[in-house]
Amino acid sequence: MGPKIVQHTTEMVAKIRDRMKTAQSRQKSYADKRRRDLEFAIDDHVFIKIAPIKGVMRFDKKDKLSPRFIGLFEILERVGALAYRVALPTNLIGVNNVFHILMLHKYMSNPSYVLNFEPLLLTPNMSYEERPTQILGRQERRLHNKVIKMVKVK
Repeated sequence: MGPKIVQHTTEMVAKIRDRMKTAQSRQKSYADKRRRDLEFAIDDHVFIKIAPIKGVMRFDKKDKLSPRFIGLFEILERVGALAYRVALPTNLIGVNNVFHILMLHKYMSNPSYVLNFEPLLLTPNMSYEERPTQILGRQERRLHNKVIKMVKVK
């Protein structure tokens, strides 16, 4: 390889790096305009994020409409830069009451909101097991040589 080829390659690499830096800064400026820092004040109310456990039965898995957030809990204090201490009820006494900011969802008070708080049986790792409450419908799918029975469960 001659010195001209090496020089040409380094110039091309420098040009590519410069263009990538320009594109990244442009994308960052677009993202920064839409991003807002999430902070909570003391006495704000928040929901806590939980995840259902996949059970033994097929319909116990996490669904699109299963609850992701529970409660309406009050923030007691800020612990560190990204953690908050939350006032939990007595049935969650075994759960640590300090949560990362990503596990919290701010409650925007509105008089038209109707909150039905149904206590869930939570495990110490903040998960719960979904159970069916009602059978909504039954259906049969016929294939060439077998019949598949389907049940719609609430």
